[in-house]
Amino acid sequence: MGSREFKADILLLLTALIWGLAFVAQRLGMDHVGPFTFNGVRFLLGAGALLPLALRSAGQSHPSDFLRSGRGGFFNLWGGLLAGSVLFAGATLQQVGLVYTTAGKAGFITGLYVVIVPMIGMIFRQKATVGDWLGAVAAAVGLYFLSVTEDLTMSFGDVLELVGAVFWAGHVCLIGWLSPRMRATQLACGQYAVCGLLSLATAFFTETVTVQGLSGALYPILYGGLLSVGLAYTLQVVAQRDAKPAHAAILLSLEAVFAALAGWLLLDESMGSRGLFGCTLMMGGMLASQLWPKGTKALEAA
Repeated sequence: MGSREFKADILLLLTALIWGLAFVAQRLGMDHVGPFTFNGVRFLLGAGALLPLALRSAGQSHPSDFLRSGRGGFFNLWGGLLAGSVLFAGATLQQVGLVYTTAGKAGFITGLYVVIVPMIGMIFRQKATVGDWLGAVAAAVGLYFLSVTEDLTMSFGDVLELVGAVFWAGHVCLIGWLSPRMRATQLACGQYAVCGLLSLATAFFTETVTVQGLSGALYPILYGGLLSVGLAYTLQVVAQRDAKPAHAAILLSLEAVFAALAGWLLLDESMGSRGLFGCTLMMGGMLASQLWPKGTKALEAA
């Protein structure tokens, strides 16, 4: 492994760690503010952190400049609106779900989007691999052991996280379609701004937004906005220029593991043996879905 690949792997591991710890920050933040307020402020912070990079990539100096650039401006505007709206749905379901479930469970259930993406691709006549099917079955069985109780019920929070995973998968597919038509930093900045504005607008109608609440949630919001949204996204983009796809798949999937560990260490959460068995199956399913068969070839070349 070359030094650039090693550095890329370290950055991806750091990205997964930041995202995993974000589930704890999201839970702690809601001790002071509502889920829409939390998401609104943190995504606008993330958009602000990425704005200089977005402007630099476009060679412009004002936020409105790249909205007036012909066909490219069209995709910047409508691409950001579309991606931001889907992101808003996924982020809302995740954040509200965290009111009713643990950070660890939320991390693993959200991670199911990597299994759902190939299933969505089948709608557009993209062929699913054996690994996709194995991953889907393993993830479904794992979800049963993690979230479904012995009397065959599932908590409201876990249901929200599961529906949210579908939107996260749709968001991944949408980004895959928009990315060739837009610069990455512009797309990211635009979608975060739209998601933040939609969240804050909803918060003003459904929640009580106070300076005291925002002050109490300051550190979780700063973590969620500047680190989880702004820094981690940048690290991912930089790292994946040099990282092998198989390495990236494995390392980014560790987000769920870090979420579970952080919930256990910082929030005193526990899953029990049944939940841990479910998590193991889900992690296996996620990896199978991402690494089969291309990951096998990449690993052989490592």
